[in-house]
Amino acid sequence: MMRNKTKKIRAGNLYIGGKSPVSVQSMTNTDTHNVNETVRQIKKLEKAGCELVRVAVPDLAAARLLGRIKGRVNIPVSADIHFDYRLALEAIKQGVDKLRLNPGNIGGPEKVKPVAVAAGKAGIPIRIGVNSGSLEKTAVKDLAGAMAASALKHVRLLEKFNFHDIVISLKSSDVRTTINAYRKIAEKTSYPLHLGVTEAGPEYTGTVKSAVALGVLLSEGIGDTIRVSLTADPVEEVRAGFEILKALGLRKRGLELISCPTCGRCRINIIKIASQVQEGIDKLSEKYPELPSVKIAVMGCVVNGPGEAKAADIGIAGGRNSGVLFKGGRVVRKVKEKDLVRVLLSEVKKHINKKEK
Repeated sequence: MMRNKTKKIRAGNLYIGGKSPVSVQSMTNTDTHNVNETVRQIKKLEKAGCELVRVAVPDLAAARLLGRIKGRVNIPVSADIHFDYRLALEAIKQGVDKLRLNPGNIGGPEKVKPVAVAAGKAGIPIRIGVNSGSLEKTAVKDLAGAMAASALKHVRLLEKFNFHDIVISLKSSDVRTTINAYRKIAEKTSYPLHLGVTEAGPEYTGTVKSAVALGVLLSEGIGDTIRVSLTADPVEEVRAGFEILKALGLRKRGLELISCPTCGRCRINIIKIASQVQEGIDKLSEKYPELPSVKIAVMGCVVNGPGEAKAADIGIAGGRNSGVLFKGGRVVRKVKEKDLVRVLLSEVKKHINKKEK
């Protein structure tokens, strides 16, 4: 898959754009004034593989706590700023790794300039975030075009102040509007793009909408970093993000489960087994966050299973009250149904240990 050529920028220890891997972000939903709670949540996101976390900055008191939060976590911290440019200035003083702001809602050029100058001196990139809901009502006829035009206007303003470490996002809750907006901006700039569907919804529907929009754009080479915005635990955003990237072959990391749909040939409880295996590999993924890619298969039919899943590193396929363990498409041994999950997870652990060595 050919990705669009974009400028490479750095946020802490994370590179975005250029030939850097497409990264996965999330955002805390804690009260930023509560440092301990916020740090705990970021630690959970780190375990899930999150590569950059955004933190809301509602007021100056919260801004002044960003340094304490950043000092206790391991991934880059981005400050989410709205309405008051002084919050951005304080966030920069606190040493955040990135700013997310919409220059259009923090005042005129005279308020954007000090932020651009301070961020430039500190080497902190700025994400220009344009959401469809924040545009003027006159822009409704061509919403995607208006979003792209608004972002470019803000880009030119930052460039006027000699600031060029810019990331752009154009988010809508509508999938087609999101896709069209990113396509338009990708034609007009080489700044890296942060992809997402805003207000996507609860975990199930939000993941589907995000996968459709991000999948289309990423398959076209558009996008350098992503967030799956869900009304759910932020950890689920990270998991969904990596699953989208893995499905497109853009990230080869961690444990991936493939399983067949149940059918009339199936003689084991494959739905239950697949669920139990997923729980097991989720725990292993937390224990080995930097694990190289391992593909695991749970198949319902002994006849076709190993052949259909021959690309898997390791897997099981069901028979009548039993199944087989296979590796690389080759059957290794027969296993009782009650032991299938235990045997598979045990073999996965062995496979992980070999890879780690």
